[in-house]
Amino acid sequence: MGWFDWTLVGVGALLVIVALRDLTQRRHAILRNFPLLGHFRYWFESIGPELRQYIVADNDEERPFSRDQRRWVYASSKNQNTYFGFGTDNDLEASSPYLIIRHAAFPLPNPAANEPGYDPEARLPAARVLGAARGRKKAFRPHSIVNTSAMSFGSLSGAATEAMNRGAALAGCLQNTGEGAISVHHQHGGELIWQIGTGYFGCRAADGTLDFDQLVERALANPVRAIEIKLSQGAKPGVGGFLPAAKVTPEIAATRGIPVGEDCASPASHSAFSSADELLDFVERVADATGLPVGIKSAVGERAFWNELAELMATTDRGVDFISIDGGEGGTGAAPLVFADHVALPFKIGFSRVYRTFREAGVHDKVHFIGSARLGFPAESLLALALGCDMIAVAREAMLSIGCIQAQQCHSGRCPTGVATHNKWLVHGLDPRLKAERFANYIQSLRKELLRLSRACGKEHASLVTWEQFDMLDGRFGSAGLDEVFGCEGDWGLPPQADQDAIRELMRTL
Repeated sequence: MGWFDWTLVGVGALLVIVALRDLTQRRHAILRNFPLLGHFRYWFESIGPELRQYIVADNDEERPFSRDQRRWVYASSKNQNTYFGFGTDNDLEASSPYLIIRHAAFPLPNPAANEPGYDPEARLPAARVLGAARGRKKAFRPHSIVNTSAMSFGSLSGAATEAMNRGAALAGCLQNTGEGAISVHHQHGGELIWQIGTGYFGCRAADGTLDFDQLVERALANPVRAIEIKLSQGAKPGVGGFLPAAKVTPEIAATRGIPVGEDCASPASHSAFSSADELLDFVERVADATGLPVGIKSAVGERAFWNELAELMATTDRGVDFISIDGGEGGTGAAPLVFADHVALPFKIGFSRVYRTFREAGVHDKVHFIGSARLGFPAESLLALALGCDMIAVAREAMLSIGCIQAQQCHSGRCPTGVATHNKWLVHGLDPRLKAERFANYIQSLRKELLRLSRACGKEHASLVTWEQFDMLDGRFGSAGLDEVFGCEGDWGLPPQADQDAIRELMRTL
């Protein structure tokens, strides 16, 4: 054999070694699922700034999440350096609208690692006790102001669901089950918000209606801290959930109580109630039977429902414990394009209208508000809290933290990283234990950034940052405050004074 032949043998042997290493390592799902070829993804990513600078696009043009946003989540999840060099590449004066946070002239110092009160995991609790306003037996203060939004086992793989459950236990946050029922993948230490949708999966009678006894039994038999009744979600309001047949495996079918290999389309509305008045009766019935806080999740469309709900809560002794508002920019595994693009208000507009409705009715202090839809970044989260949210729920950002690369193949069953597919080959690349750590790192990083921002604003807790500490640039060298943009006024968005005092005291002891 000549030198050329030996070179070919050497290169071939090297490629075999690399391929074997890729197949046996567990840190990168892409490499495990696509040995050798997967390295091109990381190489192209490494030269991404150069490619975009000269050929493609800049760091802020990709959607739904820009390169900068994804890079921040990836770095946070791996406990890497999340700093960016050379200043912002955003055009602050030309962007409209552009959020500016007004920092304090005399900010609060961040505690040093050797000082009392230092918490390396940044366990930032909610400022208010969930369920206390209505005297629920199992009212509690959520340990984390950041939790997951609804992501069903079915939409996500079992490995991804398990990773988030394990990560929720590590980070001390809550995992929302989504409407796909409580599965074995939710049994790894994480506490749950059980979402009940129009299909009543997990508490479903043979005819597809609600089995109330089964609801109570499963709520009490699992680590459920609250129950969320899904009215609609931002990405597909008015049409119900949808799981393509390709994702309806025997395991998912058994979990949900549906046929294998058939499209799973939830009804557009509930059969257990059909009005705001009946909804409140249902909420109170569930809360009385379980002792748990019970709330609703909805995108914002017509205003009549919210007006009626607030009025009923103001004039009767019934009410929801929390309201999760999803924006029209929210994500999903599968949705009709026109619904994703044009139905339901964006979060900031929809939420501010709902909050105003409950504020004017005098019942906003009796409701724990949760914000959802692309809020998993520090500035966006802080704005949502200033607008009146008590907690933030994240979904796609959580998916990014466990390996999602925004391939936008969630609906096809061909997610290359094993996050949103049930293809066994693709799922085997996702190591739930490793990804659990990355999910927890991301949650903790977001909470740390919220603490850092709130202290820069002179506040001990992110829920104490007010609407007065924000400006919206208009792209014409002008700006407007949140009072002009969203109608904020007075103590808008602040917790009741007793809760403010309690959270200040609690933050001193953490």
